[in-house]
Amino acid sequence: MARYTGPKFKLSRRLGISLTGNGKDLKRPFPPGQHGANQRRKVSGYGQQLLEKQKLRHMYGLNEKQFRNLFDRASKLKGKSGENFMFLLESRLDNLVYRLGWANSRPGARQLVSHGHVTVNGHKVNIASYTVQVGDVIGLRERSRALKTIKEASEGRHHIPTYLDYNATTLEGKYTRLPGRDELSQEIDEQQIVEFYSR
Repeated sequence: MARYTGPKFKLSRRLGISLTGNGKDLKRPFPPGQHGANQRRKVSGYGQQLLEKQKLRHMYGLNEKQFRNLFDRASKLKGKSGENFMFLLESRLDNLVYRLGWANSRPGARQLVSHGHVTVNGHKVNIASYTVQVGDVIGLRERSRALKTIKEASEGRHHIPTYLDYNATTLEGKYTRLPGRDELSQEIDEQQIVEFYSR
């Protein structure tokens, strides 16, 4: 299945979660369509599990194969599979570029990475799914620092997570530690996703 390229606001309303992160896509907090406001469907256990999986998958912008492979990788690590999965998603390079405020969205961050504007430990990395390790330093290439899109996104930056140490002078961010579960989205029930893939 290819990556979703349809209308984001419509998808956000169907899933009941803001995929843009700013909440503008949920001004009408009911499913899209002519009868969206009047829908009272009972969701089965499987339907709830599928909904949680789709929420997280679309939030990080992965296709199904990438998502499943990452889950399989998380399930082999020590600890809770669901939390490990969330940590692996958060450690993706495109996500951390978004968290540092160099892009207004994860798709925008993915484009910055794939176009070769981002470095990890001083080396250019153009793979959006690259897993950043604790202690790695994420930076911008010298010729990319004056890009208008990066400047505009940086000016509109609201918050940098505490697990990232940002240096505004050198335009570098260090991934200092894995995030705590309480620092990640509380709208996701990762246990439902574990149960979905454990069927």
